[in-house]
Amino acid sequence: MYQKNLKQDDPDVYKIIKQEEERQQNKLSMIPSENFASKAVREAVGSVLMNKYSEGNIGKRYYEGNQNIDELEKLAIRRVEQAFNLPSDWSANVQALSGAYANLAVYLALLNIGDTMMGMYLPDGGHLSHGWSYGRETETNSHNLVYLGGERKVHITSKIFNAIQYKTDPKNQLFNWDAIEEMVMEYRPRLIITGGTAYPRDFDYKRIKEIAKKAGAFYMADIAHEAGLISAGVLNSPVGIADVVTMTTHKTLRCTRGAIILAHKDLISKINKAILPGLQGGPQNHNIAGITVGLKEALEPEFKIYAKQVVNNAKILAKELQKLDFDLITGGTDKHLLLINLTNKGVFGKKAARALDYAGIVANMNTMPQETRSPADPSALRLGTPTVTTRGMKEPEMKQIAQWIDAVINIAQEYKELDFDQFESQIASNSEIKKIRQEVEDLCKKFPLDI
Repeated sequence: MYQKNLKQDDPDVYKIIKQEEERQQNKLSMIPSENFASKAVREAVGSVLMNKYSEGNIGKRYYEGNQNIDELEKLAIRRVEQAFNLPSDWSANVQALSGAYANLAVYLALLNIGDTMMGMYLPDGGHLSHGWSYGRETETNSHNLVYLGGERKVHITSKIFNAIQYKTDPKNQLFNWDAIEEMVMEYRPRLIITGGTAYPRDFDYKRIKEIAKKAGAFYMADIAHEAGLISAGVLNSPVGIADVVTMTTHKTLRCTRGAIILAHKDLISKINKAILPGLQGGPQNHNIAGITVGLKEALEPEFKIYAKQVVNNAKILAKELQKLDFDLITGGTDKHLLLINLTNKGVFGKKAARALDYAGIVANMNTMPQETRSPADPSALRLGTPTVTTRGMKEPEMKQIAQWIDAVINIAQEYKELDFDQFESQIASNSEIKKIRQEVEDLCKKFPLDI
């Protein structure tokens, strides 16, 4: 059995993978949390490193035979130090299985059960792992910029910690840090978190650290979305400012799945223990290898050019969509993503995303600040430029994509009153949607992925 390749051994799985290769090759991925890893990264992830168990840390493993794994982790950490310009008294953990596990490890290392933590309000663009609950609000202050939690404790963080959240200012969908400072001083969180999944603007990390210091709180910057852009120097960096920095590795950093935690060496020692034995068993060595290869690529001069183009593409796309009467949250973007309020179009997130997918443009529905609709069919659409930039697309292609998005939404408006199944059926059979789909596929062929 060990002599068979995948096609011979399991043609069903082989078929699914080939179908997915075709989908990625012939559609435009505009989901900002996705990217396309290089052939070298994929080769490392598919290596024999997946066969080795390596519980423990460098030089302190619970299993024998980890000499090569130790060398791999040492190399990964050296490259992290270079890529993020770590201070000499900082270090990294590369063992967390995902961004959520990385965040949980930080909480386990720094907090006690029941402590108060404060992160970004989920519907405004925050993340589940920063503490989310919903239902009837237990309490809301007069200016309504703080969310004190609901009765339904959705994420484990809201079950074991007192998770409260700060909101964006309804006047401009931006953070009002003076107001947030007042909240922090009132509720005295033990940990303050920045970072989210749909906030299109950069963060003032120094201002946030000042607030945390004033309150005697730890400050964790979750840069899952921005990691590659920060490494390349096109966005502000929280390294050396925040107490802890966490990130996933498969988004703008363009590595494989996994996570990295950065902190002062004293905190890293606590975080290492939170990872193991606190949360996980053995790390996924093949993914760490993929991250290590991806970090080498991120250290090349070409990656800085790429990261700058990601942001330029997002800004061009935003401007072109605004010309077509699309309402962008915060009025634009500083980074790789944009969030569109579709209220004025009358076609909301779920239908808009599905119509675009039939046209060959893959985006996602999303909540937005001051959301009034269900998360199952929210008001907004989220778009990003990492993958299309990886394909080599630049400003002219962003202008064309904006035109396609506008055309698809205009077509979708004809069917917006139908229930979702009827809407999907009409979109799937629409000749104009099919025409756009072919045009998108033609563009993809000009900018092929290295599959």
